[in-house]
Amino acid sequence: MRIPAHSVCTAIRDDIVAGVYERGSRLTEELLARRYGVSRVPVREALRTLEAEGFVVTRRHAGACVAEPTEQEASDLLEMRMLLEPLGASRAAQRRTEAHLKVLRGLVRLGQERARRGNSEDLRSLGGWFHETLAQASGSQALTATLTQLRHKIAWMYATEAPADPVESWAEHGAIVDAVARGDGERARAATALHAERASLAHRLRFSGAGERADRVRTSQHPVNVTGPRN
Repeated sequence: MRIPAHSVCTAIRDDIVAGVYERGSRLTEELLARRYGVSRVPVREALRTLEAEGFVVTRRHAGACVAEPTEQEASDLLEMRMLLEPLGASRAAQRRTEAHLKVLRGLVRLGQERARRGNSEDLRSLGGWFHETLAQASGSQALTATLTQLRHKIAWMYATEAPADPVESWAEHGAIVDAVARGDGERARAATALHAERASLAHRLRFSGAGERADRVRTSQHPVNVTGPRN
């Protein structure tokens, strides 16, 4: 596989999230360079970036390795998202463009249509695009980048079940867009907070005994097992 040098970081991150590299496994520059068809220089730079993001750690005598987050760290990510997504929606209500609204409304229409048909795979992708667009509509590059990184790490650490009522879930998306379109920051914040809180209940840690709810493991500091289920 050959990819552009500037895309090496994204490719390695995507493979970590997908479970191609197990948690705790070594990431050697030589093997990574060979896999992605680049020199070791962009690989080295990518590993530095991924270490800053928390996907990679450097260990004595081992070098770069895939990080092994604790259950507490994983739980903290959901709490951070529940705080930051409402903030992003509130900002979006004040800063969104007509182009943002057009995309958001189109995604809601598609999501509601797919929800009625029960197509869960489409809904997962549409939900990701919706929240990415909503973050971009906040007009804050820093907030958008932080939320994007949170989504990557949550996808890495958690398996996500389909909402019990996808039609209701997409009605919540619609309520968020309505508030953003009206420029009502407080209503957008409240609608997004409610949606994020309900959505968090569908997340299950990818560790042994992954059927437990994430809110049951908030105080544990044990590393997450690498053998949990994958999406």
